[in-house]
Amino acid sequence: MTGIGVEVGAQAARSRALAVLRVRSRALAVALLPAAVAVVLLAGGSTDHLVGGFWDTARLVMSVLGAVVLLAAGAVALVVARARPAVSPTVAIAEESAPDLYRMVRDLADRLDVPAPSAIALTPDCDSWLEDRTHPAHGPPPQTGRQDEIAGVRGSHRGVPAAPVLVIGSPFLWWMRVGELRAVLAPVVAGTGPSAHPDIAAARRFVRGLDAAVAVGSVPGRCPLTRVMCAGVAWVARLLLRSCREHATQMERGVAAAAAERAQAVDYGLRIVAQEQVGLAYAGWDRLLTRVALPAWRMGRWPSRLDAGVVAALTELSRRDRLAEGFASRLGERPACDLLEEPGAIDEAASLLAARLFHGGPAETGPDWSPVDWQEYPEEVVDRKWRLDAARLHRVLDAQGVRRPPEPTPPESDAPTLAPTLSRVLTHLSAPPPTGPAPESSAADGSADPMSPSSMAPSSTVDPETAPNAPTSQGSPTPHGAPTPTADESHPDAPDATPETTGTEAETLAAALSAELAREEAAAPHSRTAPDIAPWDDTALPLFPLQPPRSARELLTDHVTAMVCCAAIDTAGATPGLDWLDGPSLLINGERAADLAPRVLSLVEDGDPVPLRAWLVKSGIRPEKPVRLV
Repeated sequence: MTGIGVEVGAQAARSRALAVLRVRSRALAVALLPAAVAVVLLAGGSTDHLVGGFWDTARLVMSVLGAVVLLAAGAVALVVARARPAVSPTVAIAEESAPDLYRMVRDLADRLDVPAPSAIALTPDCDSWLEDRTHPAHGPPPQTGRQDEIAGVRGSHRGVPAAPVLVIGSPFLWWMRVGELRAVLAPVVAGTGPSAHPDIAAARRFVRGLDAAVAVGSVPGRCPLTRVMCAGVAWVARLLLRSCREHATQMERGVAAAAAERAQAVDYGLRIVAQEQVGLAYAGWDRLLTRVALPAWRMGRWPSRLDAGVVAALTELSRRDRLAEGFASRLGERPACDLLEEPGAIDEAASLLAARLFHGGPAETGPDWSPVDWQEYPEEVVDRKWRLDAARLHRVLDAQGVRRPPEPTPPESDAPTLAPTLSRVLTHLSAPPPTGPAPESSAADGSADPMSPSSMAPSSTVDPETAPNAPTSQGSPTPHGAPTPTADESHPDAPDATPETTGTEAETLAAALSAELAREEAAAPHSRTAPDIAPWDDTALPLFPLQPPRSARELLTDHVTAMVCCAAIDTAGATPGLDWLDGPSLLINGERAADLAPRVLSLVEDGDPVPLRAWLVKSGIRPEKPVRLV
């Protein structure tokens, strides 16, 4: 049995859909009322019943008012009908590329006795839903008809709305087994039954049209007259949305209740187990994006196998957490990604879309936006990220006038070169705040010990030749005559560079790092898809930011950690590594250095270098040796 069935939730959804349609009917009646009154007055005048100056004036006023209202109502109806409803960003899956998946979904629909979804798409998120894409702007035009059983007769099937598209979270396909995926999709696919009811389908089209009409009023770049007209249409659409909001909400709840009731007879016991996997997949996906993918995205690289990385991350979680030990035994069963003909290509497309949505990266690969495999991640992302951060840290120290220690040079060399070392950072952050103005002669003639705390402290003047763009919290003038912007002035979305207290080297350095990073982000090119290519609004990417802006202290901690890791790689033979749950990691003698973070925090927050220096000695790292920067 298809359609609304006998479920209580479906009956409630239909009654709410009728309430939404009644709002539409009332709006139409209000639009026709002035014209109807004008027709009555004109008819009364033609029959000599309503004659006189008053009635002549009333006929003229109501005729003009009726025509204006009809024109306005027609414009609103045209915009509501033609406006493109919002559509979720997804990766389309053709039936040729996943015949087994389509077969499984159709078998599930047959067991539920509901219409099968018209298509399947993937989204880089841990969720699944049905989405109506019958609007002409969302795809190819529908078929004009199909051959009827009687030869030569073309049947019209406009009364049967097209089935919605089934959107599946891509992490589910890689982590879940085939039976678990079928159990999770059962209540979703069951929603096609209520969706096929004409009243519910019409109510949904009306609400989506109103929502799209509201969005039309906010599109920039129009002339003043068109902008005023679109604003009026958007105002009417908002008024109608407020009138039917409660009914539309209850309608969707009724549809969900009906779908859940219908799906109870299909794999109910397995669905309870599968719901545990949904929560686990969501945790692993979130961890993978924030800890592993985000550092690569910030460097212009996007991991091309994110969904495969979810399996590795959750497998690592099951190895560490005894509560997840039972989940690893499932890996011997057939994964749902085997239902795809080319899982690698689909995983790559979903990974690129994830970078687009969560980071705002370009829609296509390019010289500054290239994919990276998991085998190349430690060298291409982790090592390069650390060296870029270390180079930025030393650039800021140079701009602040912090002197570098001389690098040992061969005897034939005339003068020593200034080397970037970890000792320079340790000495600068652990130096006590100056109690008075330093003598200018010692800094000018270079007679002071370059490794002494007084030499490592920021000087009051900066050489404009060595630091032409010195970021200072005072906004000192640059060689071009313009004041150097602070972090808040150079980029409105820059990380918070306001230190909690003032007067320490760490706070000054953290603020300067924030300003330098904000300038780099502001100068980076931002790619955007043309409006006629993207079926969804991409003017405000990323649509789903993963993390809030980092504070100045967090930026300084990351940069100091990167400098320590570079020193460990160059002087102690350490290697960069990838931890599936924590992201970039330092491997010393093949083991992850998990005890580095608290020692760096002790240096940054308290100015105490003793724990970090002791750790460096224990690990065989020589902070006085120069490191290689990018």
